[in-house]
Amino acid sequence: MKAVFLDASPTLARVTKRLRQGSDMPITINEDPDITPDQIPAVTGDADVVWIDHTSLPTDIARQCLNLRHVIFLGTGARSYMDLEALADIGIEVHIIKGYGDTAVAECAFGLMWAAAKGFAGMDRGVREGGWPRTDGLQLTGKTLGLVGFGGIGEEMARLGLGVGMRVIAWNRTPKTYPGVEFLPLETILEQSHVVSLHLLLNDETRGFISKERIAAMRDDAILVNTARGAVIDEAAMIEALQTGKLGHAALDVFDVEPLPAGHALTTLDNVTLSAHSAFRTPEASDNLIEFALNHGRRLSKAA
Repeated sequence: MKAVFLDASPTLARVTKRLRQGSDMPITINEDPDITPDQIPAVTGDADVVWIDHTSLPTDIARQCLNLRHVIFLGTGARSYMDLEALADIGIEVHIIKGYGDTAVAECAFGLMWAAAKGFAGMDRGVREGGWPRTDGLQLTGKTLGLVGFGGIGEEMARLGLGVGMRVIAWNRTPKTYPGVEFLPLETILEQSHVVSLHLLLNDETRGFISKERIAAMRDDAILVNTARGAVIDEAAMIEALQTGKLGHAALDVFDVEPLPAGHALTTLDNVTLSAHSAFRTPEASDNLIEFALNHGRRLSKAA
């Protein structure tokens, strides 16, 4: 078996070269993170396995990769980039990687929450423009942090929230327990939380999960934090709530369309803090991610 890393960023290319062992399956690293879907068949060649970081793999393109049997997607959000069931129908299995960046993503969510509560982004812009926009911030100690989804990232976010004296409440689709966290119905989470932080996988059930109705159920002036996937929120409803003041602030690392287009409505609002889908980007998470991908490859080699 042999593999191709289709869209390696400079960082992930370096990490792959450093961590790959001589006994691992051969892997060709395409150091062009901006590869387009129509280029995939030529780059894949006769490889059995492709690694994908962020490139869409349409099913009709995958059909042209005649030897392809496995996709190792570097993360959990493969459904944003490919149709897993359609690929399975043509004999291609998609493997995802969980848990590699739980701490990194939670720290990003926590940082976005803090920046939104204190108004750092707006003050930064104002000071750089020569102003002195001193604004009142929200004191987070003693406030309620509501977590929607409670996997590994949710657990890490709970640990951080509890550590600074917040009341942490959570909802998960399956029963969970965690010391110090109250698990409550979703409606209660939305009604009581000063900060709502999303930690859901994207699938058919969660697409548009934070709907116009659920945003309306939130506290006035709540902060909404999203480091999951942009599509778990009804973006148009969120923008309307931000414009009317129903929603106090949105702190976002992920969006419906990425990169976020120039002039997008979210870039025009003062009550929005933006980052560029970078929550998982730390050296520790990158090492974990590539090691997990290599381990997938080792298992596939043994099974072949």
